Amino acid sequence: MTKIAVLGAGKIGEALLSGLLQGGRAASDLLFTEKHESRARALTEQYGFEAVTVSGAAAQADVLVVAVKPQDIEPLLVELAPVLRPGTLIVSLCAGLPTALYERRLPEGTPVVRVMPNTPMVVGEAMSAVSGGSNATPEHLKIVEELLSTVGKVAVVPESQQDAVTALSGSGPAYFFYLVEAMIDAGILLGIPRDLASQLIIQSAVGAATMLAEGSSHPVILREAVTSPAGTTIMAIRELEKHGVRAAMLAAIESARDRSAELGRQHED
Repeated sequence: MTKIAVLGAGKIGEALLSGLLQGGRAASDLLFTEKHESRARALTEQYGFEAVTVSGAAAQADVLVVAVKPQDIEPLLVELAPVLRPGTLIVSLCAGLPTALYERRLPEGTPVVRVMPNTPMVVGEAMSAVSGGSNATPEHLKIVEELLSTVGKVAVVPESQQDAVTALSGSGPAYFFYLVEAMIDAGILLGIPRDLASQLIIQSAVGAATMLAEGSSHPVILREAVTSPAGTTIMAIRELEKHGVRAAMLAAIESARDRSAELGRQHED
């Protein structure tokens, strides 16, 4: 398979195209659709990708990556169904949308792989989870894994876990950004200038993430290593526990899981 078309060149779509280009794909083998003409021109000028229509993408590409917002999926599938060539692989990056939706709307036998990426894709550090539909083969999953490995790490999961994955890693970066934002505000409260507070917290986050990624220690062990008896850290953790931060995180992620499932149900027949 050589031609890949991304349907919807938003931030995630652009990040994937850029990653594929950096991973060795020729710009001539990469296509995209974009409803805003000015953005389409800008992407073509920057990367050399060809902007096409949905029907043009279906006519040329072996792999169609669907990267539109979930609320825009129905009109896209209506446009795509009559022009889709047999054997074309559909890769969905749309949160909450099951492979069964595509299989109902598109020609019988269409292979579909569902993916939940996240926004660190824009810096080549995505965590993407992939699940095959009823017509997807191990070879289809391998193709998708190879595509996504250019922009981060990939895990294969049962589709039944995709709503939970969406809540954990799909929305996960927002939780970290929220925490960093709160910690920077705490620094300002304590009299530290915003720029310095940002530098202190962001580098601390980068360092902690590196320790988690490159080490073998459980997060509890790493936290305990910073938590001295009667020290500053344990006093802070006591306040976090007193205010129910752990319980709030559990509830928040569960709520995100439920919303992902709800998005899928909105498109049931």
